Amino acid sequence: MKKSRLSAVANLFSIALFALALSACSSTTEVESNLGLKGAPDWVNEGTNILNDKDGRLFHGVGSASPTGDMALQKSVADDRARAEVAKVLSSYMDVVSSDYLASAKAGGANVTEEAVSRQIKALTRVNLTGAKIIGSWRDPKTNTIYSIAELDMKHVKDTLTGTQDMNDDLRRYIETRADNIFDSVAKEKK
Repeated sequence: MKKSRLSAVANLFSIALFALALSACSSTTEVESNLGLKGAPDWVNEGTNILNDKDGRLFHGVGSASPTGDMALQKSVADDRARAEVAKVLSSYMDVVSSDYLASAKAGGANVTEEAVSRQIKALTRVNLTGAKIIGSWRDPKTNTIYSIAELDMKHVKDTLTGTQDMNDDLRRYIETRADNIFDSVAKEKK
């Protein structure tokens, strides 16, 4: 169990090393550029990330697409890749939640199976991804590469949880009470 959690945390940490703190378009969070694209919005240079700032607890995914000859298709590909990046970050976060819950439940003597929890977490992740929205796009004038940023708010994740009917009540309560603390821990570890 502990090895699984460490693996999930290591994955998030690796993502965090690649991308420092990503700021939302309206955020005043200061970020350093990793890509060094002059004139690009901070989120392009930062990439995919998980952050907690004045705008809330957010999962950000950044995707790009090279020119295809069809700008609408190119934008759609960049948008899809940005959503896929949100899916990766959310999945890693939910792996941490799942590992923490299993450790807590087993320590408390509950009879839970890893497979059942994993299935419920994956279903919750799929449903939540429908809430990921594209909040910005940028075209590099030199290369014509289009970048898109998708965002998923932790509030949406928790709201979705309340509407999920096929979830174990203990897991639901665990996520409702501990999801923000786990998010904050993961976000803090990336800094």
